[in-house]
Amino acid sequence: MQMSDCLFCKIVKGEIPSFKVYEDAQTLAILDVAPVNKGHTLVILKEHYVTILDTPEELLMPVIKTIKKVAGALTKYAEGVNITENVNKAGGQLINHLHFHIIPRYLRDGLQLWPSQGGYAKDEVIATLAAIRKLLKE
Repeated sequence: MQMSDCLFCKIVKGEIPSFKVYEDAQTLAILDVAPVNKGHTLVILKEHYVTILDTPEELLMPVIKTIKKVAGALTKYAEGVNITENVNKAGGQLINHLHFHIIPRYLRDGLQLWPSQGGYAKDEVIATLAAIRKLLKE
């Protein structure tokens, strides 16, 4: 299924140009047009799903294989990588189509992706664990 107004679906159909890094029957890897570091690549499932949470598990394996292939190349291009998927607007997702970022990293690139918000107070950690464990049982 593809969505007519989805940017990534249009890229997959060839309606919008992209800088293809890699492509197979189910996935597409393209350079991000607003890279965090040079070589920042997006791995896209060609079929339209919004996040990892609504994507059938059998479709995730081809995505993971492509991520592994591209990340392997990028770790030779750079010193390391970050691999991430932003889920929902609060998580930083800008395009509602499943995609993963592979961001080349360098020891002295100055990027700090996860600034610390501090630790937990004893009662906070217990309450947080209880809430997450309860949700996992649903």
